[in-house]
Amino acid sequence: MTQLHYVVEDKKGRIDKVLAEVFSDYSRSQIQSWLKEEAVNVNGEIVKANYKVKQNDRVDITVPEAKELTLEPQDILLEIVYEDDDVIVVNKPQGMVVHPSMGHPDGTLVNALLFHAGSLSSINDVIRPGIVHRIDKDTSGLLMVAKNDAAHIALQDELKERKTLRKYVALVHGVIPHEKGKIEAPIGRSKDNRQKQAIVADGKEAVTHFTVLERFLDYTLIECVLETGRTHQIRVHMDYIGYPIVGDPLYGPKKTIKGNGQFLHAKTLAFTHPTTGELMTFDSELPEIFTKTLKEIENND
Repeated sequence: MTQLHYVVEDKKGRIDKVLAEVFSDYSRSQIQSWLKEEAVNVNGEIVKANYKVKQNDRVDITVPEAKELTLEPQDILLEIVYEDDDVIVVNKPQGMVVHPSMGHPDGTLVNALLFHAGSLSSINDVIRPGIVHRIDKDTSGLLMVAKNDAAHIALQDELKERKTLRKYVALVHGVIPHEKGKIEAPIGRSKDNRQKQAIVADGKEAVTHFTVLERFLDYTLIECVLETGRTHQIRVHMDYIGYPIVGDPLYGPKKTIKGNGQFLHAKTLAFTHPTTGELMTFDSELPEIFTKTLKEIENND
């Protein structure tokens, strides 16, 4: 059992936010769960997440033992675009988490793939079999999945060498005046909000290319090509240059078009087949809510 201790000096505000800043190895949601489990006390008293810390408060935390995640195959409908003995290409819908986590223990793409395929590569840790790259829960589109370790290594190496083609379509706020752009800005975890990524000097290299597809009165439809693959990369980069993605609950404005999350779709995927050496290229249609929203914007312009 891990014990954490902290004496408040120059911090103010809710205890869950303060502790997330102090103990940065843990997420705010983890700390909130400790508070719910009454594992946090201040000056000897159990407190709730909305407790406001005061100078010289002594905080003692008994970190609960982590619950082990187990993977169960689940019969969940999948849109399989391509499959052979080495790889699966799947078109992930909005709202589906890619692999289990403490917040999403089941109902994920991995649970569905295990039911469909029986077994996947084992290069990753136990909760991410087969997963070579990810897209966010509320981003839709194409993912490649490895069915064996040799395929996984080959696909992973191609990603590292930046040879895999990943094209996204996004609807953003504002009218972008130029036809093309390249965003080079390092990305790391936000120091203000652990749920977010941000442009930070000591972040990892991140490069996004974009091309304008269509302009509307208040919005722009763009195509983005990833050169690197950082968490939330397109969402962070477009917000950074002043054109946040429509519907994005984390990086977008409060006044936005409501959908099933951000209007961001991984439309095109191309990679070298790990066994045959053939160039494999796949394309997917925009989700219905995306095309419906575009028609509504066109009609209103």
